Amino acid sequence: MNKYKLTVSHAPFWHDGDSLFKMNLNIMIAALPAVIFGVIQFGAPAVGVLALSLSSAMVWELILNVISRNKITIGDLDSAVIGLLFGMMLPATSPWWLVITGTFVSVVIGKMIFGGIGANPFNPALIGMAFLILSWKIFFDFDAAYLNYEFGFTALAPLAALKAKGALAVAGLFPVKDLIMGRQVGAIGCTFGLGLIIGGIYLILRGYIRWEITISFILGIIITSFCFNIAKPDVYAGPMLHLFSGYTLLGAFFLATENSSSPVNTIPMFIYGFFAAAMIILMRNIGAYPDGTILAILLANLVNPLMDKIRPKAWGKGVNNA
Repeated sequence: MNKYKLTVSHAPFWHDGDSLFKMNLNIMIAALPAVIFGVIQFGAPAVGVLALSLSSAMVWELILNVISRNKITIGDLDSAVIGLLFGMMLPATSPWWLVITGTFVSVVIGKMIFGGIGANPFNPALIGMAFLILSWKIFFDFDAAYLNYEFGFTALAPLAALKAKGALAVAGLFPVKDLIMGRQVGAIGCTFGLGLIIGGIYLILRGYIRWEITISFILGIIITSFCFNIAKPDVYAGPMLHLFSGYTLLGAFFLATENSSSPVNTIPMFIYGFFAAAMIILMRNIGAYPDGTILAILLANLVNPLMDKIRPKAWGKGVNNA
């Protein structure tokens, strides 16, 4: 009797020695430019929101690990990334209970209930954000949130102003250079466009996110918003305002590219990125919310399994040897 058994594990069978910890650490490093700028711009309250978001996300995962008697997995930093990205999407004035509620929904419902890392069909941070926006929309009125702040620029959230007044009324209020350099009102980690671009390029060069999704996402924003702008330039803004305000760049580099909820095949990646971006512009221009990034990417997550079935047809004919 053969005493030796061939043990086969799940794919991948060969990799470059990278790890979840290293990948998540690099994602957090890539987010640092935008995070640091947000802390400088919004002060100590931003530090509190980010720290509470990151720590509570890890605590929720630890509690679930203990309750389910599974291996403690907070060391892979996946929940830390969820908490950091979630905190970056919040205003600096968010109350503590809002942060904790959001991280609970993100980690427990968005990730752990589906089986943990790699099993979530939706981006966990976006699940938490969608829950908060639908439940307590008032806290995401950035103009009201920063009413007591004094800024050296137009203290209006660009997309909210665009939604309320139209493109003609806000023309000249938000120069592209100011938007890129963070001279705008918004979420803690989403105002500094240049920082998000630098972090995103770093992740692409290191191979942690796929450029196909990001490029098609950006092209989708530009093309769709351009079409609206051509049709009604006095109502709908041009591509640059949409691209460099709101959650757009965070979505392009950090949210739409989340591994578990995005395609693995090349052609679906292009479709997925463009579809998410087109839905964002549709929601902004003819929807109820000033910024549709959260809901649009979740919608793309929903149809991702169908998109990922799109593959090039093989050439030639099979030979039946039966």
